[in-house]
Order: sequence, then C-alpha cells, then structure tokens
Amino acid sequence: MNELEQLDKEYVLHTYARNYVHFKKGINATLFDKDDKDYIDFTSGIGVTSVGHGNKQVAQRIFEQASNLIHTSNIYAIEPQALLAKRVKELSGYDVRTFFANSGAEANEGAIKIARAYGETKFENKRYKIITLENSFHGRTITTVKATGQSAFQQSKFAPYPDGFSFNAIDDVYNAIDDETVAVMIELVQGEGGILPFPKDKIQELAKFLKENDILLIVDEVQTGVYRTGEFVASNLYEIEPDIITLAKGLGGGVPIGAILTTHKDIFTYGDHGSTFGGNYLVTATGLEVLDILEELKDSGKLDETIIYFIKKLDELYEQNRDIFLAHVGLGLMRGLRVKDADTLANLIKTAFDCGVMVLKSGNNTLRFLPALTISKSEIDEGFIRLQKAVEKIK
Repeated sequence: MNELEQLDKEYVLHTYARNYVHFKKGINATLFDKDDKDYIDFTSGIGVTSVGHGNKQVAQRIFEQASNLIHTSNIYAIEPQALLAKRVKELSGYDVRTFFANSGAEANEGAIKIARAYGETKFENKRYKIITLENSFHGRTITTVKATGQSAFQQSKFAPYPDGFSFNAIDDVYNAIDDETVAVMIELVQGEGGILPFPKDKIQELAKFLKENDILLIVDEVQTGVYRTGEFVASNLYEIEPDIITLAKGLGGGVPIGAILTTHKDIFTYGDHGSTFGGNYLVTATGLEVLDILEELKDSGKLDETIIYFIKKLDELYEQNRDIFLAHVGLGLMRGLRVKDADTLANLIKTAFDCGVMVLKSGNNTLRFLPALTISKSEIDEGFIRLQKAVEKIK
C-alpha cells in the first residue's frame, strides 16, 4: 500500500472505489503520475476540465483574481458574477437571469425550488410535482436523488425522500401529468444513463405540449452544457426554449460552479434562495476565462473540427471491434460505445487504464468518452492507439 492510499483509507470517508494512481500534473488532455507515466485522458474529470489540465490562461486568471479577492459573500455585488451572468445569457440566446451555485446537484435543487415557487403563485391550487425520465441522473442530495430516474440510487437507508417526484419513459410523461404537476425535468442526452440522446422530434413535441399547458420544462445541462455537444447548450441543438436550464461541470474548467438559468426572472424575492460560496469572485472570474477560450474555439471552427475528428476515430474503433461493441452513440464530444456485457466493459476500462488511456462507464453497458474540448489530434490519435491495444488484450 502506497502512502497516498494509506492516507486516503485512514482519513477520507469511503464513498468512492478508488483507483490509487497518484497524479502529479496535467497538460491539456494528458495526465502524468508520480513516476511520470502519461495517460491520455478521455474523461476530463467527468466532463469538468473542459479546457484541459494545466491551462495557462485559466491558471493566470485564477492567480490574478486570487491575488486580489477570492470571496466577499453575496451580500455585496460581485463584478465577475454579473459579467458571467450576462455572458451566459448572450451565449445561450435565451432571455434569462442566472443564479450561481457550487455544483450540478445544487443547481438542480435551485431549479426545483423555482418550479415549486411557480406552482405556488401561478395556479389557484398549489402544484408541486415534478416528473423526470427513466435512467436520468440529477445529483446526490436527498432531493436530487429522488428526482433521479434510477431506483438503484434511492436506497432505503437514506429514506424517507421528499414527496412529489416520479419518473417515466418519455412517451409516458403525458399520462403521468396531473393537476398537481408543475414541471418536467429532463436531460437531452442522459450522461449517467447510457449516453442516450433523445430524438429531436420527441423533445420538441414534449416542449410544445408543456408550454401549452403552463407546465415548466427544466433541462438539466450539467453535463451537456458549455459546448460539450457542440453548441453552448444542447437546448440550442434541439431548438427548444426551456423555462429553466442548469449548468455546472465544464463552466469552471475545474473550479466548483453551478448555474441556474431561468426565463422566470422575478420568481424569487430576497431571502428565497442563497449560497455562501456560490458565484464568488474566484469561480466567476475563472468561468469568464473558460468561456473566452471556448467561445474562440467554437467561433474559429476548431471545436467542430475536433468533434468530427474524434467521431471518426471512435467510428474506426467501433468498426474494427464489432464483436465487442454494439453501437456508437452520443452528441458532440459526449460519446459512448455500447459494450456487449457489463463484465467486458469493466475489464476494458481497467485494461485501458493500464495501457495509459482513461475512459468511463455510463449505465450498465456503455463506455463513455468526455474528452477536454481542447484535446489535440495527436492526443486523440495516441488515445485510440492505446484503447485498441486494450481491446486486443481482453479479446
């Protein structure tokens, strides 16, 4: 047992099945351990390090901001917070105001509070129920676990859970709506549920129905947002106008941040919601720098080129190994390969790591890819060479 493993096991609460590699540094989509072994990172910290590891622009912005102000609290106006809210509005194309939190789960909690405030004020009889989708994932808090459409997350030892949540197949949502339903909460691509992009026509049909019936549409873009699918938010790709969008992960490039965007700009009054750390100087200044980098990447065409190239290499891997892979799915740089069974998937992830390439699991049988949006062609090439070696080893 190495020193890091010993420290972790003795002092850190055990909630993760750790891989006890000891990373020391990162350069874009490549990580290095304490022995200087390099790993091509196709995970970006589960979609977080959107502009890569060790990004010099982000590091400089963090240094400059931390050298002046990190935090003052939301009792006072915070310039980079206001500027980031303006930027998010402009990039999304929606007429929204934004609340900043510290994580995706917190953003989804805030979205639920907005929906319930709407249900209190909009209707003669209070509406509070929120419908989600099968295989969805919305967070690890008590409320967002209940909102998650996977029974495995709703363990009895954490019960009782809050009332007012149910999950359904997308086609069954209509029949699940009753006179206490206030909102439907969805992911456009299910990140933890198998990298499942929903058909555009089904989403547009659902959005239209909800709008006509004064039921809110909440789109959880914690994983799909901030250019992960090729546009700033996947809602743009689906050509819908949600009432609420939640963001997190890639917005901070590694610093903890969440965001709730809503068209119901006056739904809250003073004291209805808050966060001590949310949207402080450090995280929102960093978010502005991340968006500077990603907007330029998108506008220059480099992001689209990277997406096309990554898909090409992933297709090649899929076609060469149809005995293991069943399908190639996803949007943008949120990709998945369906694997023939769960044991093969687990073996492949472990063997890939040993070969120096990092990949993830999604659902029961999907190999998930969430590379940094700044990943280079040489890193993509090397990553797929290593992944092919891993596939050959497990055959």
